[in-house]
Amino acid sequence: MVKNEPLLRADGVGKEFFGVTALSNVDFELLAGEIHALVGENGAGKSTLIKILTGAYRRDRGRVCLDGVAVDPADVKDAQALGIGTVYQEVNLLPNLTVAENLFLGREPKRFGLTDRREANRRSREILDQYGLDIDVAALLGTYSVAVRQIVAIARAVDISGKVLILDEPTASLDAAEVSRLFAILQSLKGRGLGVVFITHFFDQVYRIADRVTILRNGHKVATRPLAGLDRLELVSLMLGRELKAEEEQRAEPPDLATKPVVASFKGLSKRGRIAPFDLEMRAGEVVGVAGLLGAGRTESAELMFGIHQPDHGTIEVDGKPASFSSPRDAISRGFGFCPEDRKQDGIIDDLSVRENIILALQARRGWAKPLSRKEQEAIADRYIAALDIRTSDREKPIKFLSGGNQQKVILARWLATDPRLLILDEPTRGIDVGAHAEIIRLIGELRERGMSLLVISSELEEIVAYATRVRVLADRRHVGELPAGEITADAIMRAIAASENHGAGEAAGQAAAGTRESVA
Repeated sequence: MVKNEPLLRADGVGKEFFGVTALSNVDFELLAGEIHALVGENGAGKSTLIKILTGAYRRDRGRVCLDGVAVDPADVKDAQALGIGTVYQEVNLLPNLTVAENLFLGREPKRFGLTDRREANRRSREILDQYGLDIDVAALLGTYSVAVRQIVAIARAVDISGKVLILDEPTASLDAAEVSRLFAILQSLKGRGLGVVFITHFFDQVYRIADRVTILRNGHKVATRPLAGLDRLELVSLMLGRELKAEEEQRAEPPDLATKPVVASFKGLSKRGRIAPFDLEMRAGEVVGVAGLLGAGRTESAELMFGIHQPDHGTIEVDGKPASFSSPRDAISRGFGFCPEDRKQDGIIDDLSVRENIILALQARRGWAKPLSRKEQEAIADRYIAALDIRTSDREKPIKFLSGGNQQKVILARWLATDPRLLILDEPTRGIDVGAHAEIIRLIGELRERGMSLLVISSELEEIVAYATRVRVLADRRHVGELPAGEITADAIMRAIAASENHGAGEAAGQAAAGTRESVA
């Protein structure tokens, strides 16, 4: 039974980092005996909010109350003592210690001043029995599956805290059977009166497990709604920040691409825990837009196509001939390029110059035994600095001193210098200014007209409409639909995403009904 008074409440919470607002006047409440989903795209403020609630960050303003009493946890340990526990996607336990040692780490039972291992093991078995987990608590935690480690982490958090449990993407690495097992545990905790905050990108799981949902966007609270009766299309609209229009003009059909050669073909490509099997053909002179909510499997698909991760199943053909990518180097050698979503972490090498960053991929394709001469490097850098209007005082300036938009153009220049046949762009306009945004959109169109094949992942629906010749829709790590050119509008994409998420829920329910029985251990 859900109580009326909030167990945990945040009023007007705000947080800034170096003058940038991460949270602005956010309210949130959690009831005892409630599972409350917290959703939003990247940068929405979810992580900042839970870190404030769990003492990892100190709020700049606002108030947090637990059981009606104002609290201000100084750190995570303080929050745990108050009754607020957290389990992250990457389980923060020690695999080289036993299950029992992890459960009682920092609070070991003592006998004559020494750790009482027998008592720790006995109490561990009692705790895990409440979760239906029958394992050897004296065995190293690292010998067990991710699912078991998640349950142990939850058991530890509940045993330490016991009022509020915050789960940050707990199902990201679990299969369907393991998710069902976890949800059964959460329902049990809900029945014991705990309040559970469930952070996820998977809509089907939100509807399966949560009582209410709070949506954050750009550091602001958009809405809190009961899940019962909440239409999926409305939830998608709230997350993406746009309402459906009654009418929207459709784009004209682009030139017929059926006669264009197939550059690459991917058949049954999949990797367990990352993306379900998918087929995709890429033709010369087309832009395939990839749409879906965060966590749908967009980046995971691109990384398999480029050899960053190796598939468990499936085949790749380039120009009609079998190909195998054991690493990105193999993909580059076949004429592929990849601009990653996180340019800071995965794209630029910030201490290297603009010139050095531009020539990296071309040099990698040639091999380090055949170095580009300094004259060649300078000519290539100057060519693309001019062609892409990269704003830098000179080619030798460290790239870290350029704006985000100009860094993005340097990464594009890196791959254009290799004259790729297939170019994958993952969120190419994220975090750049309006001028650079328009230039990159224009460049995508020019590359398509020159016959390049492009796969472009974007969260901006109007952006996809501007350049895509077809749109692939993903949901819950599956390729679930495709919009042909004549049907591409922002509203059509949003409806397809909502319908796909609904399909995912039905499929998940079907799997549960079929009784997928895989051991959690």
